[in-house]
Amino acid sequence: MVPGEIIAAGGTIELNAGAEVVEVTVVNSGDRPVQVGSHVHFPQANAALEFDRALARGRRLDIPAGTAVRFEPGIEMTVALVPLGGSREVHGISLDPPGALGPVADAADGRP
Repeated sequence: MVPGEIIAAGGTIELNAGAEVVEVTVVNSGDRPVQVGSHVHFPQANAALEFDRALARGRRLDIPAGTAVRFEPGIEMTVALVPLGGSREVHGISLDPPGALGPVADAADGRP
């Protein structure tokens, strides 16, 4: 073993296994690119991003930890969202009011 070496287990790891996935279409209406990280509560992303924020409530991007998605101005993208895990509490940024999110909205009707 080399100092600092990481030896991963064999096989395939499925990210967010069993999580309900919702797809939303996003358009950046701004004049600059916007990047959204893997653990951002998606409805709180930059206001220049146009998408169904009610459906996205309580969800984050379905991407590996530490990565991000870049939204270029005027380009429509469809992204997958999964429910936030853990205690489902979001503090800071722009959530009004901050705190517990409660149950995830149903993909079919947007209600918990």
